[in-house]
Amino acid sequence: MTASALGRASEGTRVVRTRRARRFTRLLLPAYSWLVIAYLVFPIAVMIAYSFNKVTTGLPQVSFAWNGFTLEWYRQWSSVPQLTSSFWLSIRLAVSATVLATIVGTLLALALVRYRPPRFRGKAAYEQVLFLNIAAPEIVLGASLLGLFVTINLARGFLTLLLAHVAFCIAYVAITVRARMAGFDRSLEEAATDLGANSLVTFTKITLPLIMPGVMAGGLMAFAISIDDFVTSNFVSGSAVPFPVWVYGVTRIGIPPQVFVFGSAIFAFGIACAIASIVISRRRT
Repeated sequence: MTASALGRASEGTRVVRTRRARRFTRLLLPAYSWLVIAYLVFPIAVMIAYSFNKVTTGLPQVSFAWNGFTLEWYRQWSSVPQLTSSFWLSIRLAVSATVLATIVGTLLALALVRYRPPRFRGKAAYEQVLFLNIAAPEIVLGASLLGLFVTINLARGFLTLLLAHVAFCIAYVAITVRARMAGFDRSLEEAATDLGANSLVTFTKITLPLIMPGVMAGGLMAFAISIDDFVTSNFVSGSAVPFPVWVYGVTRIGIPPQVFVFGSAIFAFGIACAIASIVISRRRT
């Protein structure tokens, strides 16, 4: 066999191997992606499915044996007073913490991006504190906040919950908005200033609309983190018991099916907010 024939044979072998590798990759990557998605979605799907499950025992408690389809628990969603009150407490807490954390976190992100030492002294320390806030275990944050509130003699309740939730949500908002401002074009603000706009008009008409996708993403993240927080809330809740803390406490005697109803409602609300955020971002771009 000549050298040219050997070269063509080896080239053909490489082509066949490349095609097989590409075919294998095209099959493996989608399968892997769908497995990861299924792993993430399966617990939520189980929760939604069992919110429609009948209960055949005497007490209205969650049964993980499928007994048939029913809408009874959706019709009786408010029949457990303590559950309903803790749910609405969590909603008020999450909304309040999101609003405050979004305002403070957005202003902090603007300061971190625009100003440098010596005008912004301690900038590096602020950045490290933000990352430490995210990296620190929740039990450390909860214990430290509990110690602070006890030291200053602040009664535990809605106020301590709000202060705690704002404290750990600010970092997520600030980092998200800061990432959005990485490619921000300052010439647009300068043009508005040259045309006679003051600082407030420039911020509301130019800066805020441009960074709004980042602000919305940070706000949604803060809301999601706040509404399902358990560890920190368990330390500082006191007489005000939010939804996750109440659910954990009731697991000792039996979970009412309405818990799955409220969980499904929270999940549906989160999906609606995510879709709305995507739609608004696409319209703005």
